[in-house]
Amino acid sequence: MSFELVSYFDIRISNLVAAKGRAKHFVGEHKMFTKFQKSFQTGIATSGYPWKKEPAPLHFRGRIEIDSEKCKACNVCVETCPTNAYTWIEEQGKRYLQLSHAKCVFCGMCEEVCPYKAIRITNDFELAATNKEDLLVKAGFNTEESVETLGNKLKKNIFKMFRRSLHVREIDAGSCNGCEWEVVALLNPVHDLQRFGIDIVASPRHADCLLVTGPPTRNLETALIKGYHATPEPKMVIALGTCACSGGIFSNSYATKNGIDKVVPVDVYIPGCPPRPQAIIYGFLLALERVQK
Repeated sequence: MSFELVSYFDIRISNLVAAKGRAKHFVGEHKMFTKFQKSFQTGIATSGYPWKKEPAPLHFRGRIEIDSEKCKACNVCVETCPTNAYTWIEEQGKRYLQLSHAKCVFCGMCEEVCPYKAIRITNDFELAATNKEDLLVKAGFNTEESVETLGNKLKKNIFKMFRRSLHVREIDAGSCNGCEWEVVALLNPVHDLQRFGIDIVASPRHADCLLVTGPPTRNLETALIKGYHATPEPKMVIALGTCACSGGIFSNSYATKNGIDKVVPVDVYIPGCPPRPQAIIYGFLLALERVQK
């Protein structure tokens, strides 16, 4: 075979390879354009909360209300509750039924068994509070102010200017991972936690805030304390979920400590089993004082 013929085939092969490369490049550009086109057609998928009020699903179990007029002190709810969230208190010479949202796992059994329909479970998820006493519901007492400050914040121009960003370190102190699933959901395009200047970091040494889940267990108590001391000042601690608020269904066990506040100071409590992503966002904004109380 002559040198000219070999050169001819080399040139043809080179041209074919180049044409194939251009075809791949064109296909890649076409796929990218298709993705952009689909994004524009879909529009913004990010939730409008907290600036736009978004109701929870119809069957979501949130804040629990007790009608003192219907309550006949039959004690059925107290006996049924798996976490002892219902108790009786004596004040002003009278006996009242009290519920702690910090202990409640929102199983719905109390509403089902109440023969007088005195207990009603709403779908209000804005339950976070800086004081554990604010998570109590007392039948017969005027709690209108507390409910208003926790439930109607978005109606009165309640959000302030952002003061600073917040770096969060999540610490699992023995949870079932239900709360962790909700934290992961915060980072998707629907909730987009980073739009508030809030981000998850890999080390407590880089964090401003500790987001703690779990009862906590005794095996992880030391890890929680070390993580707390490794976080630089100023810092805050958020108890996420019923287990972190009070121990939940694992309370009064030899293996747990009945809440994060038994180990480290807590600034904000976010009850729920698990709390939905919007409830966690509300707790973060409350921690940053971006919500008026």
